[in-house]
Amino acid sequence: MNYFDLFNLEPAFDIDTALLAERYRELQRAVHPDKFANDTEQQKMLSVQRTAQINDGYQTLKNPLRRAEHMLSLRGIELSHETTTLKDGAFLMQQMEWREALEDIQHSQQPQDLIDELYDSFSEFESSLSVQLATLLASNDQADALLAADQIRKLKFMAKLQDELSRIEDGLLD
Repeated sequence: MNYFDLFNLEPAFDIDTALLAERYRELQRAVHPDKFANDTEQQKMLSVQRTAQINDGYQTLKNPLRRAEHMLSLRGIELSHETTTLKDGAFLMQQMEWREALEDIQHSQQPQDLIDELYDSFSEFESSLSVQLATLLASNDQADALLAADQIRKLKFMAKLQDELSRIEDGLLD
């Protein structure tokens, strides 16, 4: 299913999330199961299914990574269950540096300073990736779509690093 069509939005990486939320509420009101309480069982089931589609579509489009993956899936590139590894040597080196920095936090005299530096580094890198991703997704070229897939893989890795950093920070606060 094309969630952009469902929400009557142009397929784009950068979308108006307020408009998405507004259209989500409109669609939910139109198909909410309570509206079909006195209808046939088939109508009730269709309403529940449609509500689930709308919820899934909304969750997909409001999350930038999931939105980008959806855009690629519309082009026939599925990333959701893949095990492809990145071949970008510079990014792999950067990953190792970040991993070492995460390990260093536990032994640091000033762990919060390292945590703040990593958050800043992650944020800067993610911003750069997102800008590149938006450009690649705007292109209709299949080669650009494949490059976009690599950007998404990198952003997924960054999300995992962010989670790990948050867990480390929480552990230090406990």
